[in-house]
Formats: sequence, structure tokens, C-alpha cells
Amino acid sequence: MSFESARESSLTSRAGAEPTVSVVIVNWNGAHHLDECLASLRAQTWRDEMEVIIIDNGSTDGSLELLERYATWVRVIPNAANAGFAAGCNQGIRASRSEFIALLNNDTVVEPTWLEELVKAMRRADDLGCCTSKILSYYARDVFDNAGHVVCGDGLTRGRGRLEPDHGQFERLEEVFCPSGCAALLRRQMVDDIGLFDEAFFAYCEDADLGFRARLRGWRCVYVPTAVVYHKFSGSGAAFSAFKALHVERNRLWLAVKNLPWPLLLLSPVFTLLRYGWQTYGAFTGRGASGRFVAQGSRGELASLLLRAYLQALAGLPRVLRQRRAIQARRKASTLEVWGWLQRYGISPRRIALME
Repeated sequence: MSFESARESSLTSRAGAEPTVSVVIVNWNGAHHLDECLASLRAQTWRDEMEVIIIDNGSTDGSLELLERYATWVRVIPNAANAGFAAGCNQGIRASRSEFIALLNNDTVVEPTWLEELVKAMRRADDLGCCTSKILSYYARDVFDNAGHVVCGDGLTRGRGRLEPDHGQFERLEEVFCPSGCAALLRRQMVDDIGLFDEAFFAYCEDADLGFRARLRGWRCVYVPTAVVYHKFSGSGAAFSAFKALHVERNRLWLAVKNLPWPLLLLSPVFTLLRYGWQTYGAFTGRGASGRFVAQGSRGELASLLLRAYLQALAGLPRVLRQRRAIQARRKASTLEVWGWLQRYGISPRRIALME
């Protein structure tokens, strides 16, 4: 079966039924991950109400040839080039037709009840726009990758509980700041309300930006501890690469400008300067992401990347300010409420700087 004809197929076993969930996977040279990821989706208890859509971003590693084996139940949309993670997600969302959209990284394996647990949680309240999974390390399955995201006062986010041993500290269904795009469920009604991912981000921080915009419009996000995923952290890209460092800092700046109310945006440089101070300490002592980056490169390269991030952020500022006006005009949350989020779901500049 060709990819074009496969687009009309899904895993749905009920003739003519619309799927409840569309699982969107963005793939770029991830052939070595796909078999295991798709096998775990095939085993889902929710399989009769699920469709799987894979956006291939110009892979050159034989991914498309491999995916031909799954053409009877996976819809594949091939791109000629790598359009980025954010654009790939948007492409999959547009191609889907379900009430809920599940985002899943290609370098994951999910437990059989993963989707069922996410859908059950989402249906608990109409103002839930996102659900995020319990994401554990693929290689050490008693260690957290993340349990949702926490946020620093300058808009930078990190995985909650990252690299902590799992000793039952995150076993409660609870509200979190925003989902991890690695394995999340989105309500289509929320996406229709706030818009899609910002494709200018290309990769990194796009999930935090979407989650922040959702909160400003009154949507909540919950962490679902029974929706378990095993993730090969940065399996599709180096964890401490120059590409990642550049995009995280540039996109963090755009996120802050778009989403923080003016008083908090004016205050955010204080958090940034504190974070930079601790990251400088990390670069000299080998601690945190900056320490790991310097171990692979140099402090000069890190400083150069920071400068490039700011220059790129400035170049995109006219577009971001237009987005800001639209977002702030429609937000339902007050400045005081947003400040409350930064406290309730916050992480200190020191801690975020020294995390890996």
C-alpha cells in the first residue's frame, strides 16, 4: 500500500468510526527508534479509537522505507526537508480529525494503558486543555525524565523531577504549569482557541509557549501519573549540542516577550541575570547543562552562542511583538494570577542553571 492510500487508513477497528485520539509523531532520521515506538502503540488498550499520523521531516536514514511496513494502520506524511518539530506537529494536527491530539516523540516506548489514562484524565473537567505523562528514562526506568514542566521567572522551563529517582513523589494526579511535548494530550477545542505551535521556534520551548498561551486563556494542564512513557532523552538530537543551546535561549526570549504581562516581563531580566550567574559558575565547575556543554566545547563557544541567540531573538522581535499584542488582548488571567503561577510552578534561577 502506498503512503497516499495509507492516509485514508487508521488503526480504528470500528467501520466508519471517527477516532477519539490522533497520535502525532514527528520523525527526522529516527528509523532506529520507530519499530519499538510503533509496537508499543499497537499494544494500546485505546487502539480501537486511535489513529497514528507520522510526519517525516525529510529523513535520509531509510525511515520512509521502514514505515512502508506499517502502511495499513499508520498515516505517513513525507516532507521534502526538515521543517522543524513545531511545524511537523502543526502539520499532523491539521491532518487529524479527532477530539484529542496526542503528541509523542519517536524515541519513546509507552505502556499499554498510556492513551486510555490520558483520555480518562482529560475528561474529568472541561477546562483541562492539556494532559502530560509520567515520563521515565528509557535506560533507567526508575529515574524521571520529567513529570510535566516547571518555569523560571524569565520564561525558561525544565522537566519537573528531572533525573530524580522515582520513589513515589509524583504519584498524584495534579495540576502542573505546562506539558512536555514529548508525550502529551491536547484538547482540540483548546488548540482551536489558542492556535497551533509557533513554527518560528523550529524546535525546543514550543511546548512551553503553547502551554503558557493556554493558561492565559484559562485552560489548565494536569500531570497523569498512570500514563507512563519511557523516553530516550535527546534521542533525536544531542542533549548538550550547540543547536539545542542556541534554540532554547532564543526561544525562551520569544516566549517571555509573548506571554509575560508587562510588569513581569520588566522583572524577568533579574531572573535571567541570576541564572546566567549560576550558569557561569556551572561552566567553571562542570555542573549543570553549561558545565556539560563546556566539557564538550569551550566557554568561548558558549558565550558566542548566547550572543547569537540574542541577535536572532532581536531579528524576530517585530513578529513576536505582533503576537504579543494578540495574546495579551485575549488573556483572561490577571498579572497577579500569572505571578502566582511563577510561584506555584516555579523553579529558582540557581536550580534551573545547575540542572542537566
